[in-house]
Amino acid sequence: MSYLNGVSVFVEAVDAGGFSAAAERLNLSRSAVGKTVAKLEQRLGVRLFHRTTRTQSLTDEGQLFYENCLRALGEIRAGEALLESGKQEIRGRLRLSMPVHFGRQCIMPLLSELLRLHPHLEFDLNFSDRNVDLIEDGFDLAIRSGPLRSDPELMTRKIADQRMIVCASPAYLEANGTPGTIDDLMSHQAILYRRSGQPLAWSFPVKAGQPQAITPPARLRLDDLTSIADAAADGFGIAWLPCWLVGNRIAAGSLVRILADAPALSYGAYVVWPKTQYMPPKLRLLIDTLAARLPAMME
Repeated sequence: MSYLNGVSVFVEAVDAGGFSAAAERLNLSRSAVGKTVAKLEQRLGVRLFHRTTRTQSLTDEGQLFYENCLRALGEIRAGEALLESGKQEIRGRLRLSMPVHFGRQCIMPLLSELLRLHPHLEFDLNFSDRNVDLIEDGFDLAIRSGPLRSDPELMTRKIADQRMIVCASPAYLEANGTPGTIDDLMSHQAILYRRSGQPLAWSFPVKAGQPQAITPPARLRLDDLTSIADAAADGFGIAWLPCWLVGNRIAAGSLVRILADAPALSYGAYVVWPKTQYMPPKLRLLIDTLAARLPAMME
């Protein structure tokens, strides 16, 4: 099992946002974390992190390795949780909060499986794009997307990466042509997502500097992601949407992915729960199941 040496420390360094934070979580020194990652890099023959005196960021090879490690560790932890659940019955209620669309499409199928496997498990679910106060509102766990604010009273774990893709209907592309570059999008009609009254810019990562953000012209601005996908399939313009939302439509041919060679924005999905010294088996089983199963649903 030497191939697993250093993997969990590497994943923790990514999830924590740096060696110092990972060292605090793991109860190790910063130098011990750095040496462990360096030995892993030496064994793999690649550099996993870009290092400066203040920060560490993943290389392209590091990002690829991290995604696979995250999936593998999730499978191991889910297996451990299933073995543990065989020793003691999983029962009781869990209160969860999750984003509306992501929760319905990606989280609910996994919760349904757990309910079938564990007849004494209960879920009390809240679908809202608002960030609830877990402690004040009495939630056991929340699922959140994008950057998280640090909170000493909460624990976090990354469970998946969500990619944004640009797509349009075959009819729209036949009538208006297919954009070949990000800049070409500015001469097309877009369907924009409106949040808090303002249209959300489309963001594309670049190798150096800030992401390239554009807001193409739009006749339609909606605050519902599924309605944006419907409008795009009906030929009203180009949409920028999460891959998990439009994957089935692309497979069916009602939408076509465009700019596939352009860099795609990816943002994390996380579970957040109140800090505690003891994690109930029902909560551990839920978190490990999400971490093991969600990444495959994001592709």
